[in-house]
Amino acid sequence: MIERYALSPMKELWQESQKFSRWLTVEIAYLRALEEEGAIPGGTAAKVEKNAAIDLERIQEIERTVDHDVVAFIKAVSQTLGEEERFFHKGLTSSDIVDTALSLVMKEAACLIQEELKRLAEVLLNTAKVHKNTIIVGRTHGVHAEPTSFGLKMLGFYSETLRNRRRLSASIEEISVGKLSGAVGNYSSVHPDTESRALSFLGLKPCAVSTQVIPRDIHAEFVNTLALIGNEIERLATEIRLLQRTEVLEVEEPFKQGQRGSSAMPHKKNPVHSERLSGLARLLRSYTVAAGENTVLWHERDISHSSAERVIIPDATQLLFFMLREIVEIVSHLFVNEERMRENLSFSYGLVFSHQVMIKLIEKGLSRERAYEIVQRESLESWKSKEPFIERIKRAPEITSIMDTLEIEKLFDPSFYLRNVDEVFRRFENGSDSYEEDCDNRDTMG
Repeated sequence: MIERYALSPMKELWQESQKFSRWLTVEIAYLRALEEEGAIPGGTAAKVEKNAAIDLERIQEIERTVDHDVVAFIKAVSQTLGEEERFFHKGLTSSDIVDTALSLVMKEAACLIQEELKRLAEVLLNTAKVHKNTIIVGRTHGVHAEPTSFGLKMLGFYSETLRNRRRLSASIEEISVGKLSGAVGNYSSVHPDTESRALSFLGLKPCAVSTQVIPRDIHAEFVNTLALIGNEIERLATEIRLLQRTEVLEVEEPFKQGQRGSSAMPHKKNPVHSERLSGLARLLRSYTVAAGENTVLWHERDISHSSAERVIIPDATQLLFFMLREIVEIVSHLFVNEERMRENLSFSYGLVFSHQVMIKLIEKGLSRERAYEIVQRESLESWKSKEPFIERIKRAPEITSIMDTLEIEKLFDPSFYLRNVDEVFRRFENGSDSYEEDCDNRDTMG
């Protein structure tokens, strides 16, 4: 991962030194399990933990000869041990250590992401509540449709965040597995009870059935979950980008003191942070392809997955962590231009109220088809002539014959479209409390 998108504490998880430290942690957990079973002398694990030294330069030096990073790790660490060296890695294969350690770091990375998702949920809910009664024109196909609530729009993103929290919690449970089952996963050199005991020290469960590796559909599901969270971020970022266009300008992402929007045009305030998030979401989605390809390995294993995983899993977690930090900052300081929202509502000459006019005509006894024809005719003429829609409605004989002026004017009240927003919020919040609690409980269990 390039430094530009690598943030603490996520980036530290993927440092080379931390990888070897996790490998050693797995080796020691296995020795502890063997000790408890009386398979090796007592105190072996403690001696290894005390004496084992991880020398990155020595590991790299050995790897240049053996061309195998796990072998280089074992040889380098073994050289720092005493008689306990003969029990180090006893009965294990490389993937026992690599895959189990990978599960540990994926789990830790996912928990960091979950915390950022929780922060995003908080700022979205706060924005939704603040702007619950802020009227904005709703758009479909990019075209004015009907008035709606900006808070309701934000509540939708909040709801999606909660769904993603639950997806990630489920994914954390799925990836919290290890394997210490030996060369082809048949437990010829390691007893299943030993595996279970060792993994319990690490906070992991045994993989239900493994070969020489943990099945890669587990990892693919994890990467897919990260990409889906990235999709939400891009959807929100795209909404902000669209609403920040000059001719719309209903919201603006934060623009700090001293920031420059363009090297050539001093007036520019561009939604660069939101655009960056859209680009990173594309990259994140691309990793799902490699993750899916990695599920197809030869027989009990090959290593075609390994090279891809060394890139996609560290990068995917770091990218998403960065994206979450960025979108939280954007939403927290988002400028909501309520005045411009009201102005834009009238930009289409009041045509956004056409549905209510049609419904009222139906209630007055017209067929739906006839009501639609009348309202569409007046709508198209209003747009063509740039005359306020309400004025044409007040002159249409088919309408004025069954509705008085007061009735017509009531149909053009924007607050009508917010009459059930409070109920939507109440219904959602009553259900979302348990939703959040379920996420938090599952995270704690993880």
